[in-house]
Amino acid sequence: MIKNLTQTLFAALFFALLIACGTKKETTATETATDSTSADADEWKAMDDFHMIMAESFHPFKDSANLAPAKAKAAELAASAEQWLAAPLPEKVNNANVKAKLEALKIKTTAFVETSKSTDDKVVGDALTELHDMFHELQEAWYAGHGEHHH
Repeated sequence: MIKNLTQTLFAALFFALLIACGTKKETTATETATDSTSADADEWKAMDDFHMIMAESFHPFKDSANLAPAKAKAAELAASAEQWLAAPLPEKVNNANVKAKLEALKIKTTAFVETSKSTDDKVVGDALTELHDMFHELQEAWYAGHGEHHH
């Protein structure tokens, strides 16, 4: 009798889990379809992609004067800036100021590829810091009015 009760409880739990998961998938699909527009307004993938490379390049320098990651990622940083410039701008930052900042960032990251080959760490560090500051100007334009600052 205990064996039958255990099997019955197991079967009931299995079906309850199956129903719960099936319902959740439908809800998620509905929410995703409904909220896709608002999600687009809250994301700027090209900025996030650039940010990841910038963080991997800048923070070792900032934290311990280690320029090796920045030198190794210089070309990747330039390519990401170029992709960012080419990507469609979200509506809230689709303006001449942001476009000009992105163009300047692309130019400076392209120049940084050559600068990163320098043996003068001060020159490389100063150029990297300038790129970081330029990135933050764009990030601030994105987060303006949200009270958020992502570093």
